[in-house]
Amino acid sequence: MVNDQGQLYTIEAVAAGLIMLLTAYVAVSSTSVYTSGDAHISDMQLEVVGYDALHMMDIPPNITVTKSPLQQIVESNPPDGIRFGDMFDKIVNNRTSLSKSDRIHFNASYTYRKSDDSIQIEYLNSSRFLTGGEHTVRATKWVIVQKNLPGSGPASNSNRAVLVEVLLWRD
Repeated sequence: MVNDQGQLYTIEAVAAGLIMLLTAYVAVSSTSVYTSGDAHISDMQLEVVGYDALHMMDIPPNITVTKSPLQQIVESNPPDGIRFGDMFDKIVNNRTSLSKSDRIHFNASYTYRKSDDSIQIEYLNSSRFLTGGEHTVRATKWVIVQKNLPGSGPASNSNRAVLVEVLLWRD
């Protein structure tokens, strides 16, 4: 062996290269990545918007009126779905700018229990019908109405609890 220093430099260069590759791998693998677990935040916000709209509709406009607009809508015979759709749409799609890029669609119905313990679902209104590809969230509100609901038994115009349910989604 004439000169063994070249071999030592080669071994040192290979070891340094491996250390640099290992350091780069650890640095890249430890960075944060967006996970699908954060997607539920927008769903929760949409659910709150729907619940707030239903809650606003279930408050009487002043102290001289005893029934809220939501109670009046469900109590009318047949239920005033057009009024519900107009009022709900104006509340959830209210914007401060002229932008129409964030349109919220809905499908609304109400549910009550009949005298034979079966469940009856009545359609109210929808901005667009579901096609099956939408990602919907549900907002519900219990409403006390004074109405003889079909199939609810002999008691006429008694206070009944109905569940107003709205499915919401964005385009």
